[in-house]
Amino acid sequence: MIAVTTMKCACGSCECQVSIADAIKKNDQYYCCQACANGHVNENEKGCGHQGCGCG
Repeated sequence: MIAVTTMKCACGSCECQVSIADAIKKNDQYYCCQACANGHVNENEKGCGHQGCGCG
């Protein structure tokens, strides 16, 4: 059996890989940051801030 330790951020437009141990967990999904976990609902939450990713 293989243990999964990283996965793609659950934000649909995010390209980040997130460590399950360090991720923000919300509704049984894993996110790379609070902005992604919140669904980028606020104007100041555009993008995740990680280099090379322009989600949100």
